[in-house]
Amino acid sequence: MTASTKRKIINKFILSLSTLFAIIGVAFLFWILFILLKNGLSALSLNMFIEDGAPPGSDGGLRHAMVGQLILAIGATLVGVPIGILAGTFVREYGKKSPFADLIRDLSDIMMSAPSIVIGTFVYALLVAPTGGFSGYAGITALAIMMVPIILRTTDDMLGLVPNSLREAAIALGAPKYKMIKDVVYRGAKVGILTGILLGIARVAGETAPLLFTSFNSNFFETDLAEPIASLTVTMFNYATSPYEDWQSLGWGAALVLAGFVLGLNILGRIWLSLNHITRKKILKKRKR
Repeated sequence: MTASTKRKIINKFILSLSTLFAIIGVAFLFWILFILLKNGLSALSLNMFIEDGAPPGSDGGLRHAMVGQLILAIGATLVGVPIGILAGTFVREYGKKSPFADLIRDLSDIMMSAPSIVIGTFVYALLVAPTGGFSGYAGITALAIMMVPIILRTTDDMLGLVPNSLREAAIALGAPKYKMIKDVVYRGAKVGILTGILLGIARVAGETAPLLFTSFNSNFFETDLAEPIASLTVTMFNYATSPYEDWQSLGWGAALVLAGFVLGLNILGRIWLSLNHITRKKILKKRKR
């Protein structure tokens, strides 16, 4: 057997193995979606979206939990995204290979792998215990802390893929460094940065453990962040593990809504990036003409 034939056999084997595991992964994904649709579709109704939590046996809904989850997710995004992007920019564009930048990268990797319940207990000791009460602010803080390392590392890696020649060209034209980063580097890395943001939002959107220690939960409609606030994840856990069939049904409905939210967010992000790419191509074609 020649070396070329041997390489082709190994290549086909690895390709077949990779395809097999990819199919297995996709099969599990569709299996999960099938179970969610099977058990969650029956719970979907108008009452679920317009009614708040109610005692078992009554026509309650999940409006309070959906609104609370949206408030927590938006709050964490408003806090975590700017911090993560700016921290990633500092590490890549200013810190580079300095010991301090490497320390931030190492700490970011550690925080990404830290159990969410540990972050929840940390925020509990930092904000909940001293104030004597759970609050939406504490929940937002916990989710933002979980989001920052993901966005930081993604921003750092994506900025590193932008060729240095683009930076040098901008500096040669007289652009200050901040303007070079804003108008040149960010544009070249915006797809990857947005992907990191979506990953961060998807990560915190399904978290339950840190919210149990921070925002706690409420079975009532509440928008005051200084008070315990409902969340879809904690409500889903409480309802799904209850002995009441109507609450269990609402728990499946909450799981379906949450999965649809995360999936829809990723799809919308990809569509936006595709439209942006198509628009950019059209502009470049017009300039060439």
